[in-house]
Amino acid sequence: MATTQDIVQKLWNLCNVLRDDGITYHQYVTELTYLLFLKMVKETDKEIQIPEGYRWDDLKEKDGVEQLDFYRIMLVRLGSEGSDRVQAIFANATTTLRQPKNLQKLVQSINDIDWYSAREEGLGNLYEGLLEKNANEKKSGAGQYFTPRVLIQTMVNLVQPKAGELIQDPAAGTGGFLLVADKYIKDQTDDLFDLSEAQQNFQRQKAFSGVELVPDTHKLALMNMALHDIEGPIVSGDTLSPTGSRLGKVDVILTNPPFGTKKGGGKPSRDDFTFPTSNKQLAFLQHIYRALKPGGRAAVVLPDNVLFEDNTGQDIREDLMDKCNLHTILRLPTGIFYAHGVKTNVLFFSRGKTDKGNTKKVWVYDLRTNMPSFGKRTPLTREHFKEFEDAFGDDPTGKSKRSDQREDGRFRCFSRKEIKARGDNLDISWLQDESNGNGEALPKPDVLAAEILDQLRIAMEEIEELSEMLGNGNEL
Repeated sequence: MATTQDIVQKLWNLCNVLRDDGITYHQYVTELTYLLFLKMVKETDKEIQIPEGYRWDDLKEKDGVEQLDFYRIMLVRLGSEGSDRVQAIFANATTTLRQPKNLQKLVQSINDIDWYSAREEGLGNLYEGLLEKNANEKKSGAGQYFTPRVLIQTMVNLVQPKAGELIQDPAAGTGGFLLVADKYIKDQTDDLFDLSEAQQNFQRQKAFSGVELVPDTHKLALMNMALHDIEGPIVSGDTLSPTGSRLGKVDVILTNPPFGTKKGGGKPSRDDFTFPTSNKQLAFLQHIYRALKPGGRAAVVLPDNVLFEDNTGQDIREDLMDKCNLHTILRLPTGIFYAHGVKTNVLFFSRGKTDKGNTKKVWVYDLRTNMPSFGKRTPLTREHFKEFEDAFGDDPTGKSKRSDQREDGRFRCFSRKEIKARGDNLDISWLQDESNGNGEALPKPDVLAAEILDQLRIAMEEIEELSEMLGNGNEL
């Protein structure tokens, strides 16, 4: 019996066939999304979603130029007919395949998969495996959309989403956070069988929501959610536009916003932010803590610059610590994302019942200093997070009894007064790198280059904002 891993490898090997057709890895995964969806709805007896005459068998029975021509027509028809989910997946769909033999090879190979084994292990797991393979392939550039699943699992375990809660990812990517949260809830409810029929319908149709900016990635997310039997709305759009302000209040937010500045260097186009900024992470952070209901919980991946950036950055951190209890910061190791030089953290916070003075102290866990640089040779595993999860405790709002490990330990507590004295700078480190007894060792060249570029980017943003102020006739 073939395992999911075997099937994923077989599908991934097919991309080698398409190199002569000039197809990139990301285009290949998008192409596979269309074909796999057609085959999977057939395997799960859900072809009623697809108009007659444009189903898997209709494509499979053709060959050569006729098959490729039919496939092109098929993609257009499915973008305007069938269920809402089908139309969303195939919206503006086109094929990058140019040679009929390559389409025939893909169709035949997908048809020959051991679908009995795939169904037994879960079709969603098969597709997740394919997305992970794509993210781990540097040439694809897809790692920016794919947060390591072991990190997502830790974040979900600590935030503890519950059945009946509204759960959102405003930068959904391929849907990883929402899917892990869904599995966590299903594990707590005997695969939803402990819930009433109305509660089960809520979990499938309304509990999970998200927004994804990149159209191709949005299609991957829709496919991923469909294969896990989740129908919640995943919107194609920009959370930093009025789309984000219409999302409504939620109980839980789990997310990893995109790195960098707003496309084109401008500020977010939504008008409900107190502190306008072109820094996407700072803008997303505002969305997140403002979108939480009182008592709502969030875990969000953010780069170091969010913790120390002056001016607007400081204003937003102060606002965050007023409106929310920012109880825990996890300093992540380097090398776990596509951009290896980027240093990142996870911020855990809960929205207060009032908007003032909610953060009394912040606990910082340093999982970066004296840790390996992770990558293919040193993979990140669940075991690497065990000590942090133990130190965090069982309370999802950070109220478990904790122990300050002082200067030699990884977990330390800082009062709000101490942080205020630092200018609300949350980029806090205290451990010395053991590779150099005189202090922290010089970062690796790629890390150093990334830090320099990050500082230059921040400086350019401030210059642009200053120029904009002067252009509008404002005095300094």
